[in-house]
Amino acid sequence: MLDLRPLLLTSLCVVSCATPPGEPLVRRGDEISVCGQLFHIGTPVVLWNDPGGFDAYSAKYRYSGPPPGDEEQPDKQRYGTRDTTAEIANRVSQRGWELEDLQSVVRQFVVHYDVCGTSKQCFKVLEARGLSVHFMLDIDGTIYQTLDLKERAWHASQANSASVGIEVAQIGAYEQPTAVALRSWYREDEQGPYVRLPEHIDQTAIRTPDFVARPARSQMFDGVIHGKKYYQYDFTEEQYAALTRLTAALHRVLPRIALDAPRDDEGAVLRRALTDDELKSFEGVIGHWHVTTRKTDPGPAFDWERVLQGARELVD
Repeated sequence: MLDLRPLLLTSLCVVSCATPPGEPLVRRGDEISVCGQLFHIGTPVVLWNDPGGFDAYSAKYRYSGPPPGDEEQPDKQRYGTRDTTAEIANRVSQRGWELEDLQSVVRQFVVHYDVCGTSKQCFKVLEARGLSVHFMLDIDGTIYQTLDLKERAWHASQANSASVGIEVAQIGAYEQPTAVALRSWYREDEQGPYVRLPEHIDQTAIRTPDFVARPARSQMFDGVIHGKKYYQYDFTEEQYAALTRLTAALHRVLPRIALDAPRDDEGAVLRRALTDDELKSFEGVIGHWHVTTRKTDPGPAFDWERVLQGARELVD
């Protein structure tokens, strides 16, 4: 099992230790960017300025034109500045974000499913809607970072300023197990259910050649969120492994993101939205459903304990 501590120390050395003038810094391809510093997390990461990356800094529409009625403003910024204290805001205005300041501000990691099925399709939808998210996690476990974590991404309304967000590629949860989306995205063979990308989805967008995405657990899950029952297939093994490593790394780099989720008196993860006071005070990992009653992601199939316990083991 990988100990992330030497990886994080190594990444700090990459940006701070003296190297001969003119010698390039070599990336391994498993780094995330936080305040311009690179931190190894132990699983593949594609940054926004890498070949094949998705750049939320760009105001240009990469996949679509401006929304109807917005033709006069074809270039549009899709991220903002984090709300913080006057003291930190003054420092940021003078020298930009430094890690210590960001550590005092960010306290939540928001997990979404994208209802798009692949990260490329997710980025296309975010772009068209003028939204953004720090990370996208594709069905093969590839993580895409679209913005440095110092930025305020637009993904979870009132939680944006204090959070980091990730969109996990999955078609989502529905009120009926026979929902059209579930029937069109999943097929079964002798090994169980697997994802069958519809024809309108770019089949070459997945970085792992000939990848077959299978739910980590073969059964369909159901569960009650906001008082309603929803049905969903599980996420892939590759997604769980990558998300666990990312969660552990975020906790190490931004320690106010505790390795726990909101829980009820019996210790179960809450299946309702947090109150305003609860949301303002909570430090840790939350789902989009904890932010608003309008959302149900990451859905009833999401294995909270697998991710949280796995992350704890990585940082112990």
